[in-house]
Amino acid sequence: MFPIRDHNPSGRTPFVTYGLIAVNVLIFIGYYGLFSNPQMLNMFFWDWALIPARVSQGDGAAGFVTSMFLHGGIMHLLGNMLFLFIFGDNVEDEMGHLGYLVFYLASGLAAGLAQYITAPFSPVPMVGASGAIAGVMGAYLLLFPRAEVDILVILVIIFKIITIPAWIMLALWLGMQFLGGFGTAADGGGVAYWAHAGGFVIGLILALPLWLRRGGPAFWRRTRGHPPHPVARYEFKRTNVPKVRRRR
Repeated sequence: MFPIRDHNPSGRTPFVTYGLIAVNVLIFIGYYGLFSNPQMLNMFFWDWALIPARVSQGDGAAGFVTSMFLHGGIMHLLGNMLFLFIFGDNVEDEMGHLGYLVFYLASGLAAGLAQYITAPFSPVPMVGASGAIAGVMGAYLLLFPRAEVDILVILVIIFKIITIPAWIMLALWLGMQFLGGFGTAADGGGVAYWAHAGGFVIGLILALPLWLRRGGPAFWRRTRGHPPHPVARYEFKRTNVPKVRRRR
């Protein structure tokens, strides 16, 4: 189950979301060459990633911030940036550019803290924007629970795109983070499940005052749980281009 887009483009240009995507991509390009040298890559992550064991020894606290802009590979980066692109624009539209940036960074810090609390002596470096993006997803769930999201479902060799309400997709995603967190070792077995879950919950809490200012349940009734913008309709149709059969 993989989201590919929502049906409500934002009402104004999401400059902060685009800027965050650009910064993450440019930073990744800057150290991409280190992936061919595992020793150098480990040294780089030791300096800039969040390593709970270092923090417990009174060192490396800057990793709570710097780790948000590092990724462990191309697919890690692309997956995170896709989630940010899908869910970030509408949240930024509601919060405003500056408020959204502060919210994003606060969610990332809270996500890192959640992971640290659950494994304070782990030597495993934590990298990735997923904790901050999880906060964005938590805010999206509170503000736009019924927004339509297109999901790519992959069942072995079957690929199908279906449209479901955002609350179903986001609730399932959050549930998987809790299952992963409780079902693996304290360090997450290489996945920062508690950072994801913590970022999501904190993002939802931080968005609560905004939701209440908009009217709380009355905001949902006005917008029917969707972003207050025209819905973009996407249709999947067969192509009109004729097929050319091969001659035998």
